[in-house]
Amino acid sequence: MFSGYTRVILILAAWCAFNSPAFFLPAYVTSIILDGIDGWIARRLNQTSKFGAWLDVVIDNMGRSMVWTMLFEWGWLFSSLEWCVFVCNHSAFGVQWKSSFTQSPHWVNAIMAKGFKTPLGVLAIAGLHVLPVWLYGYQHGILTSTLHIPEWFQGVGILLLGAGRLLCMCVEIWCIWTHIHYLTDTEKTKKKN
Repeated sequence: MFSGYTRVILILAAWCAFNSPAFFLPAYVTSIILDGIDGWIARRLNQTSKFGAWLDVVIDNMGRSMVWTMLFEWGWLFSSLEWCVFVCNHSAFGVQWKSSFTQSPHWVNAIMAKGFKTPLGVLAIAGLHVLPVWLYGYQHGILTSTLHIPEWFQGVGILLLGAGRLLCMCVEIWCIWTHIHYLTDTEKTKKKN
């Protein structure tokens, strides 16, 4: 729980320092790293909670929403999609949303299997979390001037991470479609009774 609140402070600091890569990147990347370890620690110490699982996804969405909307005028589209999926999954399945994909099509299961610990899952999560940071580094010249990454490799990175984000987007759209189907089936059932 403590790391969740720390992540909120780090995201706010990153937002305030968005145009200063020397401050933005450490704050934002530390928030991402904490996201990667806080759930693992909570499970190991048997300190998981519904609120903690909910807060984790909210903070993830806050951070990515901030980056996408600050990077691009159209960044709100990614942000809106992620928030819509959050509402769909958490309203229907709560903290068990990750295990709600058992009846999914094969391609969705291939991405979601083993908690995203499959090649397609890793690619999708990299697209979700790393693409905004990579694009930030690209826009601010960090990939070239600080990290000395060749231009061609930057382009390959954008294409690969973009493919991962596209995979994620396909699953997100499937989640929304499934939720709409669930809602309309529920309404039909009520009308019949």
